[in-house]
Amino acid sequence: GPDRSPSSLPTSVTLLLLLLFLTQNGCTAPSETISCALAKQHYKMLVVGGGTGGISMAARMKRMLGAENVAVVESNETHYYQPIWTLVGAGAKTLTSSGRSTASVMPSGVKWVKSKVEEINPGTNTVRLDDGNEISYEYLIVALGLQIHFEKIKGLPEGFEHPKIGSNYSIETVEKTWKALQDFKEGNAVFSFPNTPVKCAGAPQKIMYLSDAYLRKTGKREKANVIYNTSLPVLFGVKKYADTLWEIVKQRDLQVNLRHNLIEVRADKREAVFENLDKPGETKVLEYEMLHVTPPMGPNLVVKGSLLADAGGWLDVNKDNLQHNRYPNVFGIGDCTNLPTSKTGAAVAAQTAILNRTISKVLKNEKPDKKYDGYTSCPLVTSYNTVVLAEFDYSGQPLETFPINQAKERRLMYFMKADVMPHLYWHGLLRGFWGGPGPYRKLLHLGMK
Repeated sequence: GPDRSPSSLPTSVTLLLLLLFLTQNGCTAPSETISCALAKQHYKMLVVGGGTGGISMAARMKRMLGAENVAVVESNETHYYQPIWTLVGAGAKTLTSSGRSTASVMPSGVKWVKSKVEEINPGTNTVRLDDGNEISYEYLIVALGLQIHFEKIKGLPEGFEHPKIGSNYSIETVEKTWKALQDFKEGNAVFSFPNTPVKCAGAPQKIMYLSDAYLRKTGKREKANVIYNTSLPVLFGVKKYADTLWEIVKQRDLQVNLRHNLIEVRADKREAVFENLDKPGETKVLEYEMLHVTPPMGPNLVVKGSLLADAGGWLDVNKDNLQHNRYPNVFGIGDCTNLPTSKTGAAVAAQTAILNRTISKVLKNEKPDKKYDGYTSCPLVTSYNTVVLAEFDYSGQPLETFPINQAKERRLMYFMKADVMPHLYWHGLLRGFWGGPGPYRKLLHLGMK
């Protein structure tokens, strides 16, 4: 009758629309509708996170299981190649060149669930999304990355609204680094490294070397103090490369202060406050003309809040095969895990090959047989045309691909970092074809290693 509110449709129409919706989703007979509506929310292989690890594994799982059995949960419309942000912050590459649409990197036919993960319930094999929907899985790959925490530094992130401060670690702040570098007149150029695990542990000092090179190139270096304050007790974790970096630091008159942690930024006064980690309570205030902040980082919050986390909040996986330590149908890759190696894209590449092998074994009810050696790599950009290519394993021992001493600064390696690696990333790694340099190492060393 006339008192019916306009929003409520006759039941028959509602049912018709529901049927239409379900047939659009591949359902046919009405008898199937209920089970089918639920079934569409179930996947044999669910990947949470559409970053480097997630997309690469989705591509591999599509080949292993067929696209219709694989889904990826990722809310971002753009996928970024973050390693190039070091060069964006130094003005050597553009920010737009670092991103592509998520649609373009998603393996074709794989279901892209455009939502955020709210909760993972390994007990019931389900994942709850921010839109309230639930997806169930037979197998789960967790590739959620880590969380950056500018807010753990007093005065940030709001301090980024002021000039002279930037960070290569986020899309909103990387161009501010380049702006601050260009605007430099005279004073202190300050670079920080937090008291937490970070992704790409080399990046906080790469931007220092590039800034130094830029200031020399533009004739401003005499009016600058270049200062690197790091929470770490070392310049770099692997001695072979650290020795080279200390030489560069001395040659270029860069000031390195170990065990100094950034705790506050007073952007209006251009002051950075550091605590001395060896003398608790002792702080130092530095005036800056340019400040590059490396934010504190921590585990992904969804992982941390789930039964999948270790005591520190990281995804608890077997360091040899990347299978979860307590839930055998769950696997992890990349920065979200507690793998005791440096969190880099190169590590993810090596991990994709291992994880692919592990999953193929688990699907056959066999024991995983391939071991991850912890391979990771950090192209330490030391100028606008040189790189020290650090490569090492779990033990912190160099594990070099090329039969030359990679502790030396080399132009060839800069070319690799700036031009070869992005290509390998978009066309090799994300398509599931590049699993790190392992197989080529022996070849290039002609059997010497």
